[in-house]
Amino acid sequence: MVSQSPMISIPKKSSSDVDWIPSIRNLIAKSYGISPDDYTAECQVLQQCRRDAVKDANSNAIAHDRLSRYFGQLEFLGLRFPEIRIDSTWNDAFSNKQISQTSLAYEKVSTLFQIAATQSAIAASQNRTRPEGLKLAFYYFRACAGILTYIAESFPHAPSTDLSSDVISSLTGIVIAQATEIFLEKVIDEKTAHTLISKIASQTAHLYTTSAKEVKELAYKGIVDHKWDTILQIKSKYFASLAQYYRGIVDDKAGEHGNALVRFTLAESLANEANQDATSFNALYACSVSSLPFDVGSAILGRTRTHLFLCTERRSEATYENDLIYIAALPPHDTLPAIEKVIVATPVSIQEFYGTPDMRQVIGLDIFSRLIPLNMHKSTGAYMEEKAELIRREVELAESADTEMCSALDAIGVQVGLARFKVIADGGIDVKDIPRDMRRWREDIGIMEGRKGVDMLMRELGNLKASVKNTLGSVLHDLESRDHKATQVGHNHLCAQDRSALSDGSIRTELNSQAAALDAAALSDDQVIALWDSVKGIIGLLLSDNLVDVFRSNLQKTPQMDGLLYLDLSSDPSDERKRRKIKQCIGEIEERLKKLKGIRSERSDVLKDLRNKVAQSGDALPLPLPSGPSFIASTELEKFKFYQQRRHEFDCHQQVVLQEITLLWKNLQDMETPGLYAKRWVEREKRVKEVVRTFARARDGYMQVQDGLDKGIRFYQQLVTFSETLRQRAISISNSK
Repeated sequence: MVSQSPMISIPKKSSSDVDWIPSIRNLIAKSYGISPDDYTAECQVLQQCRRDAVKDANSNAIAHDRLSRYFGQLEFLGLRFPEIRIDSTWNDAFSNKQISQTSLAYEKVSTLFQIAATQSAIAASQNRTRPEGLKLAFYYFRACAGILTYIAESFPHAPSTDLSSDVISSLTGIVIAQATEIFLEKVIDEKTAHTLISKIASQTAHLYTTSAKEVKELAYKGIVDHKWDTILQIKSKYFASLAQYYRGIVDDKAGEHGNALVRFTLAESLANEANQDATSFNALYACSVSSLPFDVGSAILGRTRTHLFLCTERRSEATYENDLIYIAALPPHDTLPAIEKVIVATPVSIQEFYGTPDMRQVIGLDIFSRLIPLNMHKSTGAYMEEKAELIRREVELAESADTEMCSALDAIGVQVGLARFKVIADGGIDVKDIPRDMRRWREDIGIMEGRKGVDMLMRELGNLKASVKNTLGSVLHDLESRDHKATQVGHNHLCAQDRSALSDGSIRTELNSQAAALDAAALSDDQVIALWDSVKGIIGLLLSDNLVDVFRSNLQKTPQMDGLLYLDLSSDPSDERKRRKIKQCIGEIEERLKKLKGIRSERSDVLKDLRNKVAQSGDALPLPLPSGPSFIASTELEKFKFYQQRRHEFDCHQQVVLQEITLLWKNLQDMETPGLYAKRWVEREKRVKEVVRTFARARDGYMQVQDGLDKGIRFYQQLVTFSETLRQRAISISNSK
């Protein structure tokens, strides 16, 4: 039985004992004017809580509960004693360098790192052959990633190397990659669809490749052990091979045998690289890193060796079947479609992790719950919630106003309709631009023609076809001109060749088979040529320099469209006056549309200023609170009224501008000759669509021609090789005669 894949766990920090009792006693005496002797028991409980958390426990599960309880009490302590300053000393998890700070934040982030390290150890030590062990490993790696993410976001200024942003980022990438690997183990064990397995394996390989690059930098700096880098590189190749292997199975079942064989070959190559690296690693590895399992070398070697055997076996089988049955062309591996990736493992947020009933029970009640009435802290919490609610409400109102603006403009169709009226105001309807789809087709086909055009492909196909015919004709001529029977009649006493050497019947059979294949291919070639003849002229127009003129002339072909493209409104003075009024009305509408854009921008700026003001206001209410916490909280919220009023003013101004646009748009529509311009516009747009469809059909035909020629060239290339082989065999038989 192959050992389970080895996992990396995060090394733990260590800490010396800290005496918190004097600091807390001084705070109780100075800040609250009561005797600290009344809280001696609470101080001792907190001191013991820290000792239990930082000392080695009998199991990772016990250590995790103790650390979680201690972190919860630190949160309570920061709420009750925000000004507390204690000496905190921790050793770096990687360098073992001792770092001391007088900061509760440093104590909290170090404890969180210790919790994350313990979670990774719990996950790495699980027996994943059991469903419960696999589930726990997956969950704890994700929980570890969540805590590391929280550290990166909440403590940007790292006092030690293990807490620096690049180290935390690398550790997060490793544990998420390992969680994804565990999920992959689950779907493989459950025999899930091969398509999904290949996507998850591709994501796993991507995560390990990214982590390997980051860890290599850390290893060069001497922060982490080089063995981490080696393991991650082995796994990145192993899972890349696994992704190609399963995608090859999918391609094979779909009938894409050439693609499947290339993927199996690529999977074997990657698996061989991973196995070679694992062999070297196992030979040189000495069990000296606490973050790795003792059997890491043999475990990873066993997995890569087994996978290499499977890849080799499947590649050999696919090669045999392709040579014997399918004879499919083998595309270059870098032209194969990339394997999609699917994210299956995301961090469990620290709020979600500590919000479970089990964790709340582990943390327990606040040790100093009887020291300070919680109404002060509840009021502060309510104040913070009020500010958060204020921001949410203002964001919703701003988004609602933006949505209302867009809906109102869409409802009356002003933004789309203005284009039509602008054409009328400019004195007629004219083709000024080519549709975007046609421009894209022109660019794509131009690139393809510049690289290898249809004419060049047809010449290449013709040359290959002629080469095959000449070679097969030469083979037939050699066989017929050197008939053995004639030789035997004229020189019977000299003819001593073996009858088995004259068995050229198989060559004749193969000649007949290839002749039939040539006839069938000729029919396909004729179809491709006919298709090209049908679209060649239109494609030439599409690629011509005067495409605008071509497009315009196509629009003018139908007699029903007379006068549509160039409406002369200047002959009638009343039409000229009407056009000036239309242009004036369009200008007024566009001016108000600019106002709406400015209103939206200024409203967004006000919302941004409000967010900054709320962030700068802090989380605590001012002390003392002579009028009561609730009164102070409401008073503090008043300073944000200015921004709320500004947002409301913009909303009102927006309503006025929208009403003006609606009225102007109605007036503009009334200026139009009832039904005349609208009917002509609709007819013009209909003709534009017809012309575009004509070019679209030509473009589709061109792509079919390119595809047919490409397949034909590959077919004739195979025939060239085969016919040359027949020719060599025929020459050999003829020489023996």
